[in-house]
Amino acid sequence: MFNKQKLSAHIFLLFMSFVSLIPFLWLLSTALKSPEENIFAYPPQFIPQTFTLENFSGVWKQVPFLAYIANSFIVAFITVILNLIFSALAAYPLARMNFRGKTIIFYAILATIMVPFQVIMIPVYLLVLKLNLVDSTSTFGGYAGLILPFAVNAFGIFLMRQAFLSIPKELEESALIDGCNVFQIWWKIIIPLCTPALATLAVFTFVGSWGEFLWPSIVLTKQSMYTLPVGINNLQSMFSANWRYIAAGAIISIIPILAFFLSLQKYFIKGQAQGALKD
Repeated sequence: MFNKQKLSAHIFLLFMSFVSLIPFLWLLSTALKSPEENIFAYPPQFIPQTFTLENFSGVWKQVPFLAYIANSFIVAFITVILNLIFSALAAYPLARMNFRGKTIIFYAILATIMVPFQVIMIPVYLLVLKLNLVDSTSTFGGYAGLILPFAVNAFGIFLMRQAFLSIPKELEESALIDGCNVFQIWWKIIIPLCTPALATLAVFTFVGSWGEFLWPSIVLTKQSMYTLPVGINNLQSMFSANWRYIAAGAIISIIPILAFFLSLQKYFIKGQAQGALKD
């Protein structure tokens, strides 16, 4: 049956989706324009007069993009793994065990979401500096200074706790009767059932780590250690604000995020619904 209200909602959502894509389309248009075209022309031209891929090949040759991608991938991959492990470990007792102060601890963890990282950035930097985790002194090549401050966060703990609450307790009781200990229940029963929530957390963590600019720009001093956002920002001074190269570099940096999201897309919606369970 024809539903005008549902049709209106779909039209509105499609319109908002198109509006959100406009910056990306403009970025792609700029990256595909030849040097002869004026990218600041008015009215703006979304469709290039002459399509070219020289900007992509040029930026790839001029800067060590492969090294930037490798650095970003290492940092993002390890950050995702640590977040999945620590968030799941911290969330399990908050969801499935009874102990004094559990509610206070949970709300205290949630309260940290309201504290912006910029507020604690200076103390964290001093701590990282004292521990010799910056790229100039670290035996780990500087990766530890980028990864450890983001190894776990309150959002991940909250998401995994809500996912754990959706699992029937009868499964744990059956596992206990079969002789499983707490760790075996967590690893063999709970974690496999929370794959959608883990995938959702992995997507959010990967996107956040891959696009992080402020913290790497403070911690990193060696160009060989630059991640993609820092390396792309370096294009502005290196090429005197060659916006075609900057746009091409930004497009290249988006591709891994899209690939990672698409690979976990089938779990993403399920994980969001699982994490929305109320107590």
